[in-house]
Amino acid sequence: MTRRHGVASLLAGWFTLAWIATGMTGSVLAAPAKKKTSSASTQTAQKSKTKKKTAARKKKASSYWTEPTYADSTAGDNIDGEDLDVRRSAVDALGPLNGTVVVVDPNTGRILTMVNQKLALSSGFQPCSTIKVPVALAALREGIIERTSTMRIAGRGRMDLTEALAHSNNPFFASLGVKLGYERVAFYAHLFGLGEKAGLGIPGEHPGRFPSEPPKDGGVGMLTSFGSEISLTPLQLAAFMATLANGGTLYYLQYPTSDEEAKNLVPRIKRELDIQDLVAEVLPGMRGAVEYGTARRAYDPDDPIAGKTGTCSENRVHLGWFGSFNDAGQNKLVVTVLLTGGKPSVGPLAAQVAGQVYKNLAVKNYFAVNRPITPAALVSTSMCCSR
Repeated sequence: MTRRHGVASLLAGWFTLAWIATGMTGSVLAAPAKKKTSSASTQTAQKSKTKKKTAARKKKASSYWTEPTYADSTAGDNIDGEDLDVRRSAVDALGPLNGTVVVVDPNTGRILTMVNQKLALSSGFQPCSTIKVPVALAALREGIIERTSTMRIAGRGRMDLTEALAHSNNPFFASLGVKLGYERVAFYAHLFGLGEKAGLGIPGEHPGRFPSEPPKDGGVGMLTSFGSEISLTPLQLAAFMATLANGGTLYYLQYPTSDEEAKNLVPRIKRELDIQDLVAEVLPGMRGAVEYGTARRAYDPDDPIAGKTGTCSENRVHLGWFGSFNDAGQNKLVVTVLLTGGKPSVGPLAAQVAGQVYKNLAVKNYFAVNRPITPAALVSTSMCCSR
């Protein structure tokens, strides 16, 4: 073999090894560049695939809920006879959310505004954790618990009633339900107005529903912690909160349809409940919910609010409840909010809406101004002072 042939053989062998190593027929120097291009294409394809999966998940989640989270909640409302200052404050607070706001004078039972009347007058929804307040009252009256007594909760140590209400602890209230039993739970629920119309001659109102037996799935514990199989209306929750706010008078709610009716409204009592001492026991927990618990979005240091949130889903509709009343100034109010839609519709957001209603009215000096003398005001003053 000549030297020229030897060099040629060596070069041929080197190129053959390079070809085998790179797995391609191009030049050795070009191989790294092609590998880099291939990696970039793979990354782009993976990103595109991830985006498609994320979009598909979002589409699936949004299509799961049967009610929109955002809607015009004032469409179709008749506002004749409403307190327009309260109405504007409630509409502003609700904004674009799909929901209802019901504001009631707890000393007369007058509905001052009902935003989204179609929803407010519906057949009702699962009350979620708002059911915990009447359950607490029942347990207190029956001597099953005292406000300061504690219960052992798995993973939480011991907890008293105030903390359980503030943080809406489900095991705590499920345990109370088991100890009360279905019959006593049902008795107090009906006493507080569940399962019957809250209003007096309000067209289109429904009585809601209270089950005739414990839920088959979870028993009485699910009923007293999540409100399973109960249908509660916003008007019923407003009437109940008004009873707590005024110390025990369950008024028929009245909804005047003209200014004249509003001026001449005379309060009508459904029944008097001996619960004033019990209300004092649940108030710390309801105030705690607003100050540091599930309803803290409603907190305002200048206007103490007591309330209870509720969050759950029913028939592919996410529900956010908040029932509340304030405790500052002369004109106390009950504000009840129900949000319906997708996952954003939760109790804390409903609390935020209610808190904004109070704030809007405070800016208007609503709670400091004396109301005009009306039959409703005269009756309310007489009842207040005779106690």
